[in-house]
Amino acid sequence: MKRPLFALRALAVGVMLAASTTVFSASHREAPLIALDPAADITDLYAFVDYNDASKVTFIMNVNPAQEPSAGPNYYPFDPNVLFAFHLDTNRDGVADDMDIEVQFNTEYRNALAGLGLPSPVANVGPITALDGAGSSGLGLRQSYTVTLVKKMPNGTHVRTPLTTTDGKTLFAVPSNQGPATMPNYEALAAQGVRQLDQGVRVFAGQRDETFYIDLGATFDGPLNLRAPAPVLSDAQDADDGQNVGGVDMLSGFNVSSIAIEVPRALVTPTVGSQIGVYASTSRPKVSVLRAGAGATNTGPYVQVSRMGNPLVNEVLIRFNNKDRWNGTEPEKESIFLEEYRNPALATVLNAFFGVPIPATPRSDLSSVLLQYPGPQTGVLSELLRLDLSVPATPAASQKRLGILAHDALGNSTPDVAAWPNGRRPNDDVTDIALRVVSGVLLGKGNARIGDGVNTNIGAPGTNVTPNGVAMDFPYLPTPHDGRNRRHIDPAE
Repeated sequence: MKRPLFALRALAVGVMLAASTTVFSASHREAPLIALDPAADITDLYAFVDYNDASKVTFIMNVNPAQEPSAGPNYYPFDPNVLFAFHLDTNRDGVADDMDIEVQFNTEYRNALAGLGLPSPVANVGPITALDGAGSSGLGLRQSYTVTLVKKMPNGTHVRTPLTTTDGKTLFAVPSNQGPATMPNYEALAAQGVRQLDQGVRVFAGQRDETFYIDLGATFDGPLNLRAPAPVLSDAQDADDGQNVGGVDMLSGFNVSSIAIEVPRALVTPTVGSQIGVYASTSRPKVSVLRAGAGATNTGPYVQVSRMGNPLVNEVLIRFNNKDRWNGTEPEKESIFLEEYRNPALATVLNAFFGVPIPATPRSDLSSVLLQYPGPQTGVLSELLRLDLSVPATPAASQKRLGILAHDALGNSTPDVAAWPNGRRPNDDVTDIALRVVSGVLLGKGNARIGDGVNTNIGAPGTNVTPNGVAMDFPYLPTPHDGRNRRHIDPAE
């Protein structure tokens, strides 16, 4: 039977409070300064209990948004001057300093035509079939990287432990997918980038398909110049996770750079309750001097330039004049932006453009699910993505993009409680959930069928992907589009 709105609201509130995480989407060019620094721009953060092994937890950070696969000849290496980090809160105090996982890259320049005794005018020359040893000589620009575990001790000090590969070999990032002549079997090449480290950690760094799906152009034209039948979908349209209904996946055919870390649950088990909080950051040296022929010389401490916990908070909630400041602020200081959670501008836009009834302000619902753990509050207000490790994972082929708001074609509720807002998985439709929650569905306002008409990730290549674009195995993001054959799905197609 159809659930009345108050029942749906009760279900959503219950799971929201149990999971206590966000209601927004991803971050692409969200602030003026980071838009000028794509290599350090965090697009998405994912955190979920492993689909295939309940004893594992996976964290994924994507950076460098909307990579055009054919943009050679240098393509998209990781920036060796950026410190990439995952920060974890395991004791519910809202300060994510209990454990950090840091990743840093080093770039090696090699002559891709050395075997022919010729100088190479381009970085990579195929066929490239390996990251190291035989088959790798064509990699003229090769990147190695390190992974460091930083744990907070009871006395407040932090101990840094470099994680090493179990086979003792160097970690190499998987390069951009240039095309079939350069990399004749990219999936096999990428598989070599999945490496086992000590302490039961598994890691991958390399290019992946841009899995976040949204009608980006329509969303920010006006804003919210959404295509028919959006913004209000029928029950059947909204329940269809296999095709897009009117909206266009503007990120189809684009790639991102991904860092995926899989860790044993025992390594991140919370000391209080069953939830952990996490955010990702990128940081640059305070001073970086570029000298011709000598690369960059870095001095001084690292300065945070981008962060993400709950997706798209910076785009949707934080006001334009505060966006750069927000990126450089630690999550536990989020109270300085509290007014922007209490009076969300997006709700006003939804009301003005579409007549959606919205809650009166100041509101407390957004700050309670975005900035607090459920139950007694012992920590500070902190903007963290929160994951309840006691909630079982949903198999990839059974996942529902709307999570707790999922329903069938008749409107009957069919919630997937392992979805966002309990952490976030690559296929979770955070855009549609965001629109509904910001409009006030948890408070009995808004509209439970608002959406952009984009229900699935289009065109994700690879052999181990479900019909709705979900990669079933680690690193859980599909094979990237190659530069020669990339295909973007355009409006009206």
